[in-house]
Amino acid sequence: MGLEKRFSPNLIEAGCDEAGRGCLAGPVTCAAVILPDGFEFEGINDSKQLTEAKRDALRPIIEKEALAWAVVHIPVETIDAINILKSSILGMQKAAQQLKVKPELLLIDGNRFYPLQGYQHQTIVKGDAKFLSIAAASILAKTHRDEFMLRIATDYPDYSWDKNKGYPTKVHRRAIAKVGSCEWHRKSFNLLGNQLQLELK
Repeated sequence: MGLEKRFSPNLIEAGCDEAGRGCLAGPVTCAAVILPDGFEFEGINDSKQLTEAKRDALRPIIEKEALAWAVVHIPVETIDAINILKSSILGMQKAAQQLKVKPELLLIDGNRFYPLQGYQHQTIVKGDAKFLSIAAASILAKTHRDEFMLRIATDYPDYSWDKNKGYPTKVHRRAIAKVGSCEWHRKSFNLLGNQLQLELK
């Protein structure tokens, strides 16, 4: 079954999604995408359902075919200052505002969003598996964030970000326990995890 192409038949819609909410390190990355009417491409789905190679292959197609797209990185300092939920919402708002075509309706993956003046919005739980524009946004957010993490991984090889992209894997948490955190870690998060804290005592 294919994804829905539109929520509303008459409005310019932008799908919005984020990547990296559950990570211990790096930004949360948000994307907004407006697809043209009638856009169809086999294989676009929730980025979590796709392989890395498939996401990387779809990214240039989405960026070329979209009427407009934008990607925003919200830094660690903001995440620690205002929390990850507010940072994710802020990122989606900024991405929507950066689109070169102004959308009339924002389709938001998830169940929380703050109203943005001049824009209607609709939250959709698991929207990245339901609507094509949100799925496209999820692919851009994920691939741009992975690219960012690969870039900073070379400066901090201890954490294996080239493999875990900042997610809370055992390898990542053990590295934090061994060498400590760095500037890219979210200090407001539980970096070690309960199990590792017990093991280290």
